[in-house]
Order: sequence, then structure tokens, then C-alpha cells
Amino acid sequence: KGIETKEFAFTDSNDVASVTQSAADYADVVYLPTDNTAASNTEAIANILVPAGVPAICGEEGICSGCGVATLSISYYDLGVTTGKMAAKILTGEADISTMPIEYTDATPKYNPTICEELGIQPLDGYEAIEG
Repeated sequence: KGIETKEFAFTDSNDVASVTQSAADYADVVYLPTDNTAASNTEAIANILVPAGVPAICGEEGICSGCGVATLSISYYDLGVTTGKMAAKILTGEADISTMPIEYTDATPKYNPTICEELGIQPLDGYEAIEG
């Protein structure tokens, strides 16, 4: 499809600005996976990406609300409920941990209205605005 990709990685908060700037210089759009360093530094990331006009697609809502334009967000609450039900099946003998299937929760398409507006991006139909 003519899409070229390159990985960029920061190891800690000290690398965030320089790595984000390198990614912004290289890319038309960046993907930020669910990551504690990214989650702790969304303001620094946004301060580089937004002025550069580079949108970020994020792995979860918390990061997206700070520096992204869109996410297919998981609910940590729903994930915990699903995990608890799986654990209960194991503890009651209903399921064997070595053979039970992996279970998933639904992802919710969401967008950050503030950053979308700043970048002139119209959210896709079916995406829900992140509140706050």
C-alpha cells in the first residue's frame, strides 16, 4: 500500500522529547502503544506532535486524551471483570488453565476532540468523544 514505517523507542522520560521530535520529523502520523512512559509524558509528546501537525493514534484512552487523536480503547474495568471471571472458573474447577481459551473485551473507538480540532481532523463516524 506504499506505507513506510519506522520504529522509535524511548527508554525513560529523559528520551521522550528527542525521540518524539525524531518521530515527528520522520512521520505523517505516529502510533503510541499502551506504555507507562508515554502515559506519564503525554503533555511533552503533545507539545511536539501538535505544533508539527503530526497526529498520534494511541493504544488506550488515557494516552489519547493527553496527546492523541484517536484510539480503539480498552476498558480496564471490563478487562478486570473478564479476568476475574476467568480466575473464578479456574478456582472452582470449571476450567483448566492450560487449556482454557484466551478471552477478550471489546474495544471502543474514541477520539480526542481538542487535538482533532487543533489539527483540523474530522473524526470518523462511530467514534465517541473522550470526555474531559
